[in-house]
Amino acid sequence: MSRRRTLGTKKKVALLVSAAAVAGGGAFAMAGTSNASQSPQTAAQSTVCQGLATALGNNQRFIAGQQAAPDAQSAARIANREAVIAQIKVQQKASGCVVGESAQGSQAAAEQPSQAAPPSAPAASQAPSTGNAAPGNAVSGQQVCKGSTVTLSGEAGAPAASSNQFPAGTTLKVTNLDNNKSTTVKVTSVSGSCVLLNNAAFEQVREPGKFLIRRAVIEKVG
Repeated sequence: MSRRRTLGTKKKVALLVSAAAVAGGGAFAMAGTSNASQSPQTAAQSTVCQGLATALGNNQRFIAGQQAAPDAQSAARIANREAVIAQIKVQQKASGCVVGESAQGSQAAAEQPSQAAPPSAPAASQAPSTGNAAPGNAVSGQQVCKGSTVTLSGEAGAPAASSNQFPAGTTLKVTNLDNNKSTTVKVTSVSGSCVLLNNAAFEQVREPGKFLIRRAVIEKVG
């Protein structure tokens, strides 16, 4: 009788261990499923955070340039950009990003080749422009700043752009190849990259929830 009781107890223990293993496996499966379901959201947040970091870095680079070679308007420009940086940090906090995270972007490296070969630029601009121009907004410009990404300056006002390559009054057309939207604006101020769009202009070409245009065609019009 005692042997039967001992065997019965062992069987019970074995059954409990098996049940625990099954339950644990289910828990791991649920955790894996949960992590997989969160990955698209994480990727989207990463894109938003990177765009904000690039915008912050561009403004910081602009301020550093003004401090290195100041002129009569530098103090006012720096004050304006500091206000823009403060607003970007507010957006970083609201988006769950690291507040103050900064990235310079890829503009500096990409802008050099575009200046070295102006004769070939018009031919290159014709290929993407035929299929990516917004309706009623035909392309007649010269492609510049090949490979540059485009982000926002954070400035308010009517649609406009700022640039470190083109003087005020220059007309630039920016096309977002990811959604086939374009905007044509004039340069009104100086920035730390080929082109930064202010809030109104960026809204015309942005994808929802994104603060960076990775695949952009930038053209100098006229």
